[in-house]
Amino acid sequence: MDPMNTGNFLFQFGPIFIGIVFIIVIGGIIFSIVKGVGQWQKNNNSPRLTVYAVVTSKRTHVSRRASNEHHHTHTSYYVTFEFESGDRLELKLSGTDYGQLSEGDKGFLAFQGTRYLGFERESN
Repeated sequence: MDPMNTGNFLFQFGPIFIGIVFIIVIGGIIFSIVKGVGQWQKNNNSPRLTVYAVVTSKRTHVSRRASNEHHHTHTSYYVTFEFESGDRLELKLSGTDYGQLSEGDKGFLAFQGTRYLGFERESN
């Protein structure tokens, strides 16, 4: 292949490739925003429920991101609740709420869609 044609190829298709990558990145960002707004709207339209539940499991998810010399971590906290019917629901909680619950806790869970509102532990 002629070296001159290789240079022309890069100048012709390089901008197209960069444009495609740009569209994919922007599309992903827009998709995430729309999905988040949709979930927020769905939660707002859901009834607020308070039901008897048991804390069956707890988990965390740590995500790491590096930029230049800085490293950032973010921890998400999740708790799974089981209802008397046997159905389970995993909700994302704040670190403070997560720390106040233990596996096996029984009580009344308040939630709206996928939004955690609180947990009142059953007094023994």
